[in-house]
Amino acid sequence: MGLEMEGMAAAIGVSVPVLRFLLCFAATIPTGLLWRAVPSAAGRHLYAGITGATLSYLSFGATSNLLFVVPMAFGYLAMLLCRRLAGLITFLGAFGFLIACHMYYMSGDAWKEGGIDATGALMVLTLKIISCAINYSDGMLKEEGLRDAQKKYRLAKLPSLIEYFGYCLCCGSHFAGPVYEMKDYLEYTERKGIWASPTPSLILPTLRALVQAGACMGLYLYLSPQFPLSRFSEPLYYEWGFWHRLFYQYMSGFTARWKYYFIWSLSEAAIIISGLGFSGWSDSSPPKAKWDRAKNVDVLGVELARSAVQLPLVWNIQVSTWLRYYVYERLVQKGKKPGFLQLLGTQTVSAVWHGLYPGYIIFFVQSALMINGSKVIYRWQQAVSNPVFHAILVFLNFSYTLMVLNYSCIGFQVLSFNETLASYQSVYYIGTIVPIVVVLLGYVIKPARPVKPKARKAE
Repeated sequence: MGLEMEGMAAAIGVSVPVLRFLLCFAATIPTGLLWRAVPSAAGRHLYAGITGATLSYLSFGATSNLLFVVPMAFGYLAMLLCRRLAGLITFLGAFGFLIACHMYYMSGDAWKEGGIDATGALMVLTLKIISCAINYSDGMLKEEGLRDAQKKYRLAKLPSLIEYFGYCLCCGSHFAGPVYEMKDYLEYTERKGIWASPTPSLILPTLRALVQAGACMGLYLYLSPQFPLSRFSEPLYYEWGFWHRLFYQYMSGFTARWKYYFIWSLSEAAIIISGLGFSGWSDSSPPKAKWDRAKNVDVLGVELARSAVQLPLVWNIQVSTWLRYYVYERLVQKGKKPGFLQLLGTQTVSAVWHGLYPGYIIFFVQSALMINGSKVIYRWQQAVSNPVFHAILVFLNFSYTLMVLNYSCIGFQVLSFNETLASYQSVYYIGTIVPIVVVLLGYVIKPARPVKPKARKAE
């Protein structure tokens, strides 16, 4: 069996640990299909937890489930013993444990060399545990003054251990997301809410996700040998001219994204086929079934984004939503508007969640700067009435987003401080300087706000 796996891994150009992970990941699709057929709510909770733990064991080894038990137990004890502060306590404790694991395993280096460990699954689990505890704390608050997300997801009572076990380790999302809410999970397993009626046909949306996954993996396998990350540390790269190096940075980021598109598309298929991915009906006539709960990426939305502000809405969608609900909105004081500091705080939490590598930190700080600059260009767009100038600014925002995104994401890929700075320096820090210049220009060129028409007095 070992020799067979080595041959299969060599054939597709991955390591044996990565192949084992991919096989277990693919197994979440038939596992998800069987999950929806389990007859009782208690059975579905047990099935979700046991299959998730089993696939984790097969993929990462016995120690993986021991890693998961620590934050799970911490979060549940916090909810049990100190409901009012359970969200804050769990946030600090679960994130602290995740950071310790990042430091111990230094997974980024292992992943670059073809290894894999359970910290990726632990990252997803951490977000689910924190949101569950925060929503249980929110259940004590009066509804007046709460944000829409708080009203929608707050928990009136403590989930049982079996419910918590199934939610945390549910195999469909355990490996790579998507992150979803405890309240949605409970309604799905108990066949309440939108799941009280029979779920619409799963065949076409599942096939669409699988075809997308196959196409993304095929493109990644084709491109990755042509644009290896190792090129950034080779003398050849620094012999190229500026435009050649900038093009290589673009292609490097473009190539790397297809790997994530594949993983998220496969995960989307697993969640859809279980039925949990169903998110209601559209307002169109006739109404169409929506599967947004499982959607983690809009491929064309990322590659053709007309503004950097759009990227969190189309990339790692469910984690971006989690960051908005549980970090960004909660950093904003009542009566005040969010600004750059809230954005920077959110991006910093996202960076730490990914790991403690300098490349992650630099990338997410760059992202905050990139988004702020894109907002400035967008304000200029809105203020221009001339269609030609408006079209120029739209194209400028698109080009700005394309350039700064692919420049910035090199840090996310190479991880080390020296390699990140060397790659940025090779293109004269253009992706850092341009956003700073745009933001500063935004203080000088302040377009007038559109005048809102006054409501006519009733005659």
